[in-house]
Amino acid sequence: MTVTASPPRVTEEKAATTAEKRRNPLRYAVLAALLVLLLLMIAPLLVVALNAVKSPSDYASHGPLSWPAHLYWDGIVTFWNRVDFGHKLWNSFITSIVVAVLGVLLSILNAYALGIGKVKGRVWFLVFFLVANLLPQEVLVYPLYYLSKQVGLYDNLISIVIIFTVIQSAFGTYLLTSVYAEFPGELLDAASVDGAGRWRTLWRVVVPVSRPTLGVLFTFFFIWTWNEFFLPLVFLISNDKQTVPVALGVLQGDRLMDATTTSASALIGIVPAMLFFVIFQRTLTRGITAGAIK
Repeated sequence: MTVTASPPRVTEEKAATTAEKRRNPLRYAVLAALLVLLLLMIAPLLVVALNAVKSPSDYASHGPLSWPAHLYWDGIVTFWNRVDFGHKLWNSFITSIVVAVLGVLLSILNAYALGIGKVKGRVWFLVFFLVANLLPQEVLVYPLYYLSKQVGLYDNLISIVIIFTVIQSAFGTYLLTSVYAEFPGELLDAASVDGAGRWRTLWRVVVPVSRPTLGVLFTFFFIWTWNEFFLPLVFLISNDKQTVPVALGVLQGDRLMDATTTSASALIGIVPAMLFFVIFQRTLTRGITAGAIK
């Protein structure tokens, strides 16, 4: 049996690299700084979670930073029943998922025309989408309010879906256009040689290749729409049409809400978005690193 030994130079280089990593104190300093930042970010969430399962008497006796004497679930149950949170949760979910899907589809179509189709005046279109994405919602609220009143969509989830689909797709179009402008021409030429038209090339070639980026857009569109507060507060005035952020904001001034119930409302309001982010975390990672390695 023949045993092949590693070249001495390669072994020495590996040993030197390992020793250098062990001696480098900067790695530990960066790790410590990241741990401190992580603790600063999750500390408010931990305080909210502690107070959400703490009784009002326990909160009054020991303060917000103490460990609960026993788990107290009545605050969560009280808030859930008081605002019919299950219905608010469904409103937020259906609105966010529809906006995410429609926003991605509209972004694909716009970016395909601007990035690959090379339509005339594409630069001005990109400037328009960029400006539309930078406009504050306070500027848009009155014309959108007036239009929704005229078409009979005021106090309707459809109006929120339409508004946020357009807003989110403005960002998606700007991002995807830069991606599609660098799309490999060899793939498009091969599809053209095979007899594929523009529509088939889009759905059979372009979309599968750009799936990681589309996954990132879908996740961001969902979370952004879920967290929106101002426009849903203006357009959804009926109690049965409100979304989760609106329900939480309306109840912040309720004098019947004690500190523990308020913490419970904050906790169950952010948990769905956090779960969605955790579920699609791998999709985000693949999308962000898609162009880093060929």
